[in-house]
Amino acid sequence: MTNNPDSQLPAGKKQTRFHRPSIHLFPVFGSDAFGRRAETFARFFGTPTFLVAQTAIVGIWIVLNATGIVKFDLYPFILLNLAFSLQAAYAAPLILLAQTRQADRDKATSETDALHREELANMAIERQAESNERLQLLQELILQNTELTETTRQLSLRIEALNTEIRAHLTEGKQ
Repeated sequence: MTNNPDSQLPAGKKQTRFHRPSIHLFPVFGSDAFGRRAETFARFFGTPTFLVAQTAIVGIWIVLNATGIVKFDLYPFILLNLAFSLQAAYAAPLILLAQTRQADRDKATSETDALHREELANMAIERQAESNERLQLLQELILQNTELTETTRQLSLRIEALNTEIRAHLTEGKQ
């Protein structure tokens, strides 16, 4: 069929063979401990849990400081502003890095999908070619069968004619 070295792979390995060249792109921030934590942190920023928790913390912060219960960050809440700036300073690069790596993964996945579709098309072409070869062989066999059937019919007619001749010759000899 094919001379593809991947055709010798077990089924589970065949499914991922196109993704192997770009496997390094799949851990967004790397596969070390820092990378895993950074990815978890970046993913957490867009969750409803984060947004609700941050809103609750900011609300409590403002209420406590505005009412005078605590006085560590009075209006205009400079410390809160600093905390938001610090959060933005870390969040923005992490999110941009995640988006860039996701774009790289999407491109690699698109390329591997294209390779996979191309291989599937080639396999379909090969199957069609094999089918055409089998059909051609079948047609040749049908022609040979037809020729043999015709030869058999002619021989049967010849045998019948010879039998008739022999009977005629034998009946002449008895009379």
